Formats: sequence, C-alpha cells, structure tokens
Amino acid sequence: MTTPVFYGPIGAGVRKVAPYVETDPLGIYVAALSMWSAAISGTVRVRSKGGTRPVLVWSAIVGKSSRGKGRTKEAAEHIVEKALGRFLATHTTSSLTSGASLVNHLWEQQEATEETEQGRDVRVLLLEQEWSETLKAADKRYSTKLRVAWDGATLSNGTKKDPQEVKNPALVLHAHITKTDWAHYVAKKKTDAGGGSYNRILPFILGSVPMLDDDDISIPPVNGDALFKAYKWATDKPRTIVIAPEAKPLWRLIRRYARILSESLPEEEAAYIERTAEQTLRVAACLAAADCSELITEERLFAGFTLVRRSVQDTMHLVRAGVEGKVKRQPLSLADKVRARVLKHGGRATSSQVLPFVGASAAEVKALPGITVSSEKGTGGAPKVIFSLAEDTEEQEQEPDVEPEPESVPEPEPEPEPVAAPAREPLKTTRPTRLRTIPAPAEKSAPAQPAKPIPARPENPILALL
Repeated sequence: MTTPVFYGPIGAGVRKVAPYVETDPLGIYVAALSMWSAAISGTVRVRSKGGTRPVLVWSAIVGKSSRGKGRTKEAAEHIVEKALGRFLATHTTSSLTSGASLVNHLWEQQEATEETEQGRDVRVLLLEQEWSETLKAADKRYSTKLRVAWDGATLSNGTKKDPQEVKNPALVLHAHITKTDWAHYVAKKKTDAGGGSYNRILPFILGSVPMLDDDDISIPPVNGDALFKAYKWATDKPRTIVIAPEAKPLWRLIRRYARILSESLPEEEAAYIERTAEQTLRVAACLAAADCSELITEERLFAGFTLVRRSVQDTMHLVRAGVEGKVKRQPLSLADKVRARVLKHGGRATSSQVLPFVGASAAEVKALPGITVSSEKGTGGAPKVIFSLAEDTEEQEQEPDVEPEPESVPEPEPEPEPVAAPAREPLKTTRPTRLRTIPAPAEKSAPAQPAKPIPARPENPILALL
C-alpha cells in the first residue's frame, strides 16, 4: 500500500504516456483526476452519513521546477481533453487572489449560463501554476471562501450593491508550488491550517525520474473512448454515488485509520489530515464515475485510499520540514562577534573597525578573554586602540598529540588477549595510558556475529504506516 494504484481509464492513460514524459507519473495521475473531478462535479455527488456532498478533488503538486510540475499538467490534459470536449478551454481560470474575486467569477459564470439550453453551470477548474504568487497576494477572505467552496455550500458577496450568491458551487483547485514556498506560505499560516483550509487540499511531492534520451520524443495518442463514454454518462443527468455493501467493512477501517491518526498526532500536524476519510470517499466516487458506475466497490475504495494515504505521508513530510525550517539560529556571543571582526582585518583591527559592528563599548571588549588591547600612535591625532587575538598556547600544551580512540564495537568471541600499543614518549598528562585491542586472525577462529536486536513494536501501528 505504499504505492498509489493508478485505477481505471485515467490510470491506463497515465501508464501509456508516462514513459514519454520527464516527470513523476503520480503528478500526471493527480492532475488528470482533479480535471476529471471538475468536469463531472456539476451533476455527480456522493452519499455518506445520511447526506450528499460534491466529488471535488483538490490537489497540489509540490516539487522543484526541475521535477516537471508543468509537464504533469500537459500530460494530464493530453489524457482527458478529448473526452471532456471544450470543458478545459471554457471552464479553466487562475489568479483569483481574493475571496470577492472568487465569488464574482462563479457568479458571472452562473449568470452567463442561466438561460442556456444546458442550464446553469458553475463548474470551474482553478489552475494555479504559480500558487505562491496567489498566496502572497491573497486577502483574508480568500481561504474562507475556499473552505466554503470545497464544502459545496452557498458562496456570497455581501459588499456589492446587488448581492451575489452562488449555490452548490463546483470549484476544483489544482496548484503547483515548491517545497520552500509551501513552508513559507502554507506552514506559517497556522490560523488557516487550524480552520481546515489546507486539509481540503491533497498535496503530493514529485519524485525524480530518469532523463529521456531523445529530446524530440512526443507523447503517444491515448484512446479516450472509455473516458468519453463515462463523461457523457456522468453529465447526462444527476448521479449519486454510494458505497457498495461489500465495501463497507473497508470503509469503516479507513474511517478508523483516519480517526486514530488524527488523535495520535500533535494538533498542529493533525490539522492538515483531518479529512482523510472524506478525501478517500471523493476520490473513490470519481473513480466509480469513470467506470460509469454509481457504486464504490471495494476495489475502487482501496484505490482511492492508496492515493490519499500517499498524500498523508507527503503532508507529514512537508509539515515537519516546515517546522524544522522555522528554528531560529542562536545569536553569536560578543566574543564571537569580536573575534570575527578581528579575523576579517587580518588579526589586528582598530576600535572603529570593531565597536560599531558588535554593539559594545571599548571597556566591554577589553574585558573579553583572548583579546589583546594595544595602542598605536596615529598621524597627528589620539593614539589608535588596536584589538588583536591573544596566542592560545596554554591550551595547545595541554592537548597531547594522540590518535583518536576507535569507536566502541561489539567484541568478537573468543576474546583475544590484549596487546599493548607501541611505546611512546611520556605524555604530560594525568590521564592513564589506554590499551588497544587487536582482533584475532580470521583463519584461526571465526568471530561470532553479534546478536541482532529485536525490533521494538511501535506504540501505535497507525503511526507506523507513515
């Protein structure tokens, strides 16, 4: 279960194009799944806990520019665009940096389609290939409106003269971001994380892939007949996806996994993965729709769980890396600052070259150990105060020139007789002379292998899955 299952016609398309694209196949699969989710979200919903919810799958591709984030998008479009017709061309947008602009975009699309033959259409694929720029410019209402949109609740702008209201929005966010920008713009926003803004997004870290030998290689065509048929089936009329009876034991296990994991982690980490079960349900519903089915079978549910579980692992990596990156360096001591300034000027520095840069008075610097103070006659003015480093000869005399002792290793059996090291000049030290041990020759007696330690059983088996 460490590798996500590439399921259905989307998975088949990924396997077909992956050898011809210099990027992680996982990124292609995730991008295509989000595009498919956006396309069917106007008519397909999933039932759970007595109610229905949208099948919106939000995702973020995380990695360096060299990992091919842009190539994942191109390859995903190559897989789904023929099946989806003009959907990507007419329903994709980007750079919505405020809550008001997000609602306004959906409202304008609602107004433009209200009187059409197909009827009201509020499906939107928000494709943020430079998500860090959007997060940098986003206002305070941006994350709030995103949370409402993912829930499928009513969005509204109350500041307009004519209030704008969008019911049952079908917005899907797919973003690209680097690890550094994730740490800066996502991990630092504890309020947004605590409010659930980022557990609605499934992040995936791209892995490295081998370079292709031919730069002129092209992506082969993909047979999109199965996905085209599924898209027509999903949008022909409203569909409600449900969990098949045989899949309910696995569903209970996934919900238990999500609950134990959330309760076992620190609050600042758990905030990012609290919707693991629902994310799995949404992914599985999209996979069912791609098979023209209203049932989430055990196979589809398992495939969805493998993908979401991979996202949980990547999320924990990003969150913990962000926390480690926020550890501040300890400030230098006054002595370290003075020594650095003196060394910068060749071992002798004037007071004007030292004092303004260390934030201390001449008396404080003179009192430091290891600093020698002298004066030098200037040209027609007061004598210059010179700071230099004292010779640290005493410590050198106290440190004997001896070889470092080898690290402690398990003694072979039978234990050989200790042999004294070669004689040396007497050392001026009170420490006793140590003896070195020479292992017995291998041909005489083969050393016994040390017993292997028995691995400790993890306190929480769910945490071990991470």
